[in-house]
Amino acid sequence: MTQKSSIRNYSIAIGLILIWIFFSVATDNFLSARNLSMLSIELAVTATLALGMFLILLPGQIDLSVGSGVGLIGGIAAVLIFQHQWNAVAAMLVGVVVAVVLWALMGALITKQRMPAFVITLGGLLIFKGLFWKVIASETVPVVAGSGDNALSLLTTFYLPPTLGYVLLAALALLIVINNVNARKQRAAYGFQVESWQISFLKVFVTIQVLMLAILVMNQFRGVPLAVLVLGVVTYIVYVITSHTPFGRYLYAIGGNHEAAVLSGIPVDKVIIGAYALLGCIVAITGFMQTAYSGASTTTIGNLMELDAIAACVIGGTSLVGGRGNVLGVLIGALIMATLLNGMTLMAVSPETKFIARGGVLALAVWLDVYFSRK
Repeated sequence: MTQKSSIRNYSIAIGLILIWIFFSVATDNFLSARNLSMLSIELAVTATLALGMFLILLPGQIDLSVGSGVGLIGGIAAVLIFQHQWNAVAAMLVGVVVAVVLWALMGALITKQRMPAFVITLGGLLIFKGLFWKVIASETVPVVAGSGDNALSLLTTFYLPPTLGYVLLAALALLIVINNVNARKQRAAYGFQVESWQISFLKVFVTIQVLMLAILVMNQFRGVPLAVLVLGVVTYIVYVITSHTPFGRYLYAIGGNHEAAVLSGIPVDKVIIGAYALLGCIVAITGFMQTAYSGASTTTIGNLMELDAIAACVIGGTSLVGGRGNVLGVLIGALIMATLLNGMTLMAVSPETKFIARGGVLALAVWLDVYFSRK
């Protein structure tokens, strides 16, 4: 680890701690079990979308349309379920297919026609926003139990019973230990340096303690939200893709040096199109969760979520020019963004001040990316 990356990691951790301390002092209920449980749902929505954006930033691309896409796909599912009485699973599958096709098409335009991702996705932002408003007829489509198949709303209203929460904790702890042991064996087998068992034990111990604290807090309210489980599944899939598959190594290679990736035989176009298709799937999942959490599909769903996703990635160490970043950093960056929005809401901060704060955080994140990218 370089000195600059070490400084950055410590800065992010210290910044998160200071933010939590500030809101715990400035508000009476920031650290309450109910608010932290709500924060976990907000984190699940923000972090899920940020993980999709991470797949695009790694090869040096960008997507400004995901916020509008969240509204559009969530709106399609809501209209099919609550106005046309579709089965929720079928409606959500349709939403996923539509999203994957749309984002794969954008990826194809970017790669095959050599069109800038910024321009194509900016156009997508406007097109998807217009389609979204047409789908819901610029009205509010309630997403509530009793008005139709409520499986969509369960994404953010269902909680695991406390007992299952502890079972989940035990399973996660076992998985973490096994993963750590296997990783050490693989590094040793390939002749790489292996960190001391004391450091490995400390990392595993701290991780399990954090998970235990989180589940204990959530169990004090209603239990582990289903949205958190969805985030966990998406996180694991993205981690496996980026860290343990050739596709993930190609993403890093393309972002690190596009020309070298082409010369080495990497199917650059196919990889980028695949990354956009995966992003489309994640946009659909986020759209379902955000619509369910809002309680309705309305014209404001998804507004500026693309900026929160980008900021979460960059705060967590993902480079805007590609080739650098990791899943854990994205999660921490998303936690910072979700905490800021949650805390400002508790403080009854005006909407205009929230916009200023989000813009300031995004600008700071980009500055940090530029600063730590300098040789």
